[in-house]
Amino acid sequence: MIVRQLQTMTMAALVAVSAGLPLMGDASAQSHPTKPVRLISDSAAGSSNDVIIRVVAEQLGRIWGQQAVVANHPGAGGGISAGVAKQAAPDGYTLYMPAASTFLAIRGAPGVSPNLPIELPTDFLPIGLVMTQPMFVGVSHKLGVKTVPELIALAKQKPGDVSFAATGRGRITHITMELFQEMAGVKLTYVPYAGGPAAAMNDVTSGRVGIVLDGYPGVGGAIEGNLIHGIAVTSDKRVPGFDKLPAVAETLPGFRSGGWNVMLAPVGTPPDIIKKLGADLKIALAREEVVSRFLQLGSFPGDMTPDQVIAFAKSEQDMWRPILERLASDQK
Repeated sequence: MIVRQLQTMTMAALVAVSAGLPLMGDASAQSHPTKPVRLISDSAAGSSNDVIIRVVAEQLGRIWGQQAVVANHPGAGGGISAGVAKQAAPDGYTLYMPAASTFLAIRGAPGVSPNLPIELPTDFLPIGLVMTQPMFVGVSHKLGVKTVPELIALAKQKPGDVSFAATGRGRITHITMELFQEMAGVKLTYVPYAGGPAAAMNDVTSGRVGIVLDGYPGVGGAIEGNLIHGIAVTSDKRVPGFDKLPAVAETLPGFRSGGWNVMLAPVGTPPDIIKKLGADLKIALAREEVVSRFLQLGSFPGDMTPDQVIAFAKSEQDMWRPILERLASDQK
């Protein structure tokens, strides 16, 4: 009886292969996940990136019928989160959702894990692009400027006197302002805040620090509440829904910067599970309520295949390499 059952199962598998039907592995992947999934973030709770991740986690939880739990592991330029994610079992139950900065970290910088920046697909397997997000530039009312040209003029008049708040050295907010200084021909003073713009806001509103920038979730409330003055966005053109804010590129042609976030899995995760997770992510990001919420947050849902994510991440790394190499050289 057992032999006959095995023969029947073997024949069924052969028929499935010849017909192009899914086998047991694919069937198992289609039911994935069957228990809660952990989503590791490299960002602090309440940060711009964290807000986006939680919107996505909620939608994925609905699709899966399982809880998607966000675990925040900020610090060391993304090194802490990368280490946690790398140690996870490659079974599709621990996913990694790092921001752009973790791909752009300065290798060997103080406090930064030596295995950064992340390289795909060597370090992790890409699932999909979650979002792209221009940054919003705000200034203290006490700085006395209301436009990018006025800011540049002040910085040229008082080299080094104007300061900017950004997250850790080599993070996207920091290198964006390094790019700004290069293109504007000015000298600003960098003031790091491990907790991001939320940690810096008191100093910006009081005037101790002049400039702050982040995605809209991080600084939008302060801009809308008139605690700080919004002067620009870092995208190459104005952001729909925020048309009153000019792009920095309108003053500095060619200027472009922005955050982004991807979903990754540990190396060794089965391809059919990667495919299933990618399809689920695409469904979540296409939902009207997610698109609407992202736009409210000044962000845009992603739509990339794993191969496109690899190419995109590399292009971003290539774009920022000159500035990152200069920063690394300055530390020697």
